[in-house]
Amino acid sequence: MNPALLFGIGVVTLAGILQGSFAAPMKRMSGWRWENSWLLFALSGLIVFPWIINFATVPNVTSVYLGATPSTLIKVIVFGLLWGVGATLFGLGISRVGMALGFALILGITASFGSLFPLAMLHPEQLGAKRGLALIAGTAVMVVGLVFLTLAGRAREHDLRPGNGVRSGFTLGLVICICSGIFSSMMNFSFVFGDELRVRALQSGASNAMAANPIWALTVTGGFVANFIYCVYLLNKNRTWAVFREGNPATCWALGISTGLLWFGGIVFYGMGAASLGSLGNIVGWPIFMTIDILAALFWGAVSGEWKGASRRALVYNWTGVGVLLLAIAVISAGNAG
Repeated sequence: MNPALLFGIGVVTLAGILQGSFAAPMKRMSGWRWENSWLLFALSGLIVFPWIINFATVPNVTSVYLGATPSTLIKVIVFGLLWGVGATLFGLGISRVGMALGFALILGITASFGSLFPLAMLHPEQLGAKRGLALIAGTAVMVVGLVFLTLAGRAREHDLRPGNGVRSGFTLGLVICICSGIFSSMMNFSFVFGDELRVRALQSGASNAMAANPIWALTVTGGFVANFIYCVYLLNKNRTWAVFREGNPATCWALGISTGLLWFGGIVFYGMGAASLGSLGNIVGWPIFMTIDILAALFWGAVSGEWKGASRRALVYNWTGVGVLLLAIAVISAGNAG
């Protein structure tokens, strides 16, 4: 195999592992509420690390922003804000249905809608072409996978609480995950409408692998606003500001910061790997990234005991759903190859 191709696949695989693992440290932050751990993730992953990497990898990054048209900057920020709503719902969703099920549900929806919506808005004439038909077919397959995952979640809820039926908590978590997947697809809109920033970064001397960092940084900063507002609301409502000093604060702070490092590290490594793959970035890189992301979350979900005590039926539903989602990603990727 070509060394460059092998390197690119390896880096993309590492990116998927990092992304699929970012929420795992939160399970070790005992005594902390969701708003405490998620605020640390938002600060580190959406503000600190993105801007450090942005300034470190893009020469004259300030001039990149100053030279961009106001409409481009506004679109990137607005779509970033909408993505931030999805990110907030992501945290709430996985806290209710678990890492394994939550990642599969949300990423499955994001993978489909993140490609289908921009194509329908910007190039509706391509909906009848190979790429458009593959996206539509992939989205339909994705819906089938979501049905199996929903059945798996309901079966697990019933198995873990025999005699009590299905709690409304899972239904609410399912709705949150679906909404998160739809809003999370807005990040791709930022890249579609913010390409001017990537081009200016290249002209400024940035490498092809790092040229998108100005878009990333501005997008996730917009997303930080939604996360910050909701976390502060919960901290005030639940009076949990003091939790930051309780238990083992040094360990919890380190774990909280690591969630942001893992999450944004996955983004950076995916950019590097996709750039190494060249024209194969979207064809080979994207499905590998999404697949490893979901599998990593499934691994951590299993390690943390999320499916302990679940019946064989629930596990069959779950793995069938995951398999169908991976098939949907493959179908969408095949369409992008065209």
